[in-house]
Amino acid sequence: MQSVSQFLLAVHDSVHDFNMKLNYSEPKIFTGGVDVSRWSKLSKKEQSDALKKDWYVYFSFRNPKTGKLERQTNLKGNANSYTKRANRLKVLKPIQKRLIHILEAGYNPYSEDNSLVVHKLRGTQPEAKLSKPIIEQPTPLKVVNSENKVEEKPKLVLSIKDALELVLSTKQKVLNETSYPKFKSKIGQFERWLYNNNFKAEECISLVTKKDVIEFLNDVLQRTSARTRNNSRIDISSFFQTLVDNEILQDNFVKKINVLKSKPTRNKTYTKTNLDEVHVFMNENYPTLSLFVKFMSYSVIRPIEVCRLKVGDINIEQREIYVKAKNKPLQTKRLTQILLDELPDLSKLDKDLYLFTPEGIGGEWDIKSYNKRGYFSNQFKKVKDQFGLGKEYGLYSFRHTYITMMFRKLKTKLGSSYQAKIELMPITGHSTMAALEKYLREIDAELPDDYTYLLKN
Repeated sequence: MQSVSQFLLAVHDSVHDFNMKLNYSEPKIFTGGVDVSRWSKLSKKEQSDALKKDWYVYFSFRNPKTGKLERQTNLKGNANSYTKRANRLKVLKPIQKRLIHILEAGYNPYSEDNSLVVHKLRGTQPEAKLSKPIIEQPTPLKVVNSENKVEEKPKLVLSIKDALELVLSTKQKVLNETSYPKFKSKIGQFERWLYNNNFKAEECISLVTKKDVIEFLNDVLQRTSARTRNNSRIDISSFFQTLVDNEILQDNFVKKINVLKSKPTRNKTYTKTNLDEVHVFMNENYPTLSLFVKFMSYSVIRPIEVCRLKVGDINIEQREIYVKAKNKPLQTKRLTQILLDELPDLSKLDKDLYLFTPEGIGGEWDIKSYNKRGYFSNQFKKVKDQFGLGKEYGLYSFRHTYITMMFRKLKTKLGSSYQAKIELMPITGHSTMAALEKYLREIDAELPDDYTYLLKN
């Protein structure tokens, strides 16, 4: 019978190399080379120098090939976007805590399959059928060390809750007041879907797979339309790309999800009879809306851009309108005589007042621009109801109608479609000829001449 001592000697090497050694070092937070517990005792310069450095969570894991503990990729989150100690620690301490949790559960960055760890963290059995597949571990990063040897180093990620907070706080700073609420709404829908499908806020964002996103987009498609589904795909892709840009994830798999064909609803142009009738009705019953529409039509400005106009943006002397446009920080449009004739006297109004308000021309109206646009869209809905106009007619229909009119008159006058487009470009504000031509095709502004002679024998 083999004694315990003999057995231990027989397996000494393997026990020494693996079982008797911890497979990882305790995750710690690097705080710029200073002891943060003594922060209040540090000089201002020492504090400043520490905050100039990147703070991160670091740890080592035993490489199964060499048997040695090797340093893994530093985990920063968005900690270094903050300039105060407390805020950085507020980001890094949860990362440290979660990292310890998954390491204790058996996470191995060198393993291609950590599914047992996922089961353990979720309290499920490996044989159990989950509502979603176990996520594959992200492909390790290749990092060159001081000896120019390529090492495989994995990335870890934030929880779903923290990932959402990081992305939304980032997007709030870079998106405009119109785009951010839409983005936040779409991501909020995705978040609620995750929680309704057995995800938990404290789980790692890496547990969300391509298949999960596809299932969510299919749900959106069933409830709405292909166009809405495609728009949701764009926002979710932007969400994951922000995580990639912040070194939280390595791959934005949403980019690989296909875009569905959709049939966009186009705002139709008005016939001359309809146009004249609508203008007369608005002049008599909705004078502010009437002028709003004329700004859109005569100056070729989008509805939301008209909503942003202030009294000071109308330069009567220079005959110019200063617009916060979609594709430029500031765009100057020509104040045409036909529009100038419609304007009331603005000389006595405060230049900081909004040009269009529910009470009339020139006033305070401190709500978001997209809510202002909604107000005028609702006002125009009353006009549409009066004439029995369907959903294919909207405020944008005026823009399409007047651009079509100008293009066809220029083409007749100049005798050349190309020359007409050159004259039209500075009016519409399109930055390239290709963009203008695409727009004209979409609104059917450029029709061929009568080709009856081609049909005769």
